Amino acid sequence: MIFITGSCSSWKIKNLQSESEQIIVINSNIDGKGPEITLEFYKGKSFYYPLMAVWIEDESGLYIQTLFVPESVATGIFKYGKQAKNKWIPAPRRAPQTLPYWSHKRGVVASDGLYMPEPENPVADAYTGATPVKSFVLQSRADNELPDKFRLLFEINQNWDWNEHWTNDKFPEDENYKCSCQPAVVYEALINTMYPERSYLMKPIGHSHYSGKTGELFPDLSSLTTALQIADSIVIRLKLAKGDSQLP
Repeated sequence: MIFITGSCSSWKIKNLQSESEQIIVINSNIDGKGPEITLEFYKGKSFYYPLMAVWIEDESGLYIQTLFVPESVATGIFKYGKQAKNKWIPAPRRAPQTLPYWSHKRGVVASDGLYMPEPENPVADAYTGATPVKSFVLQSRADNELPDKFRLLFEINQNWDWNEHWTNDKFPEDENYKCSCQPAVVYEALINTMYPERSYLMKPIGHSHYSGKTGELFPDLSSLTTALQIADSIVIRLKLAKGDSQLP
């Protein structure tokens, strides 16, 4: 059971009550030379096999590196990639609507012009893993030392989550939108290593483009409903150096 201290008592109880299930532990970039970063994701009531990405930016918003992305996104090969003989089989699939804010920040253009990894140029294995299917803890490291202040970003998206604003006929000609529905939600935490806290609660700062055509961030979240309930809370913890843990 994970206890969280500090000024976040309003969400501490919900986290403890939600942990009757086993938490998945994911390790990524274990050979990194920078700070150890732990992300604790507690699923919300609308969680249903979402995809997500975790990455680092500098204080000004310049992309530094990815910490984690599921293998399906990292390789462009999805478990339900295509239908063959009346069943779904793994296959390459282009899905720019999945995590467009992360993919445009990463800035790698695929052979088809999309900001989305493809089998010929995947994200390195060190930063990938199986898609989490419940609450999880990500234990990772930065590649190198980081600035005194930096940002942790988390983007999450879940298919087929229609609501009254994001209806299934809103963009009838856009096939990518029909899979995404409510767009991906982006969370952020500003980390200051000069004045480290015991924990950082990530906050939603906007949503991505509904079909991944651009890398824009839209700060108005008023049209989102269940998309904001995929995560109950997301907590960041930092370990600056060996023996100097920010854990309670």
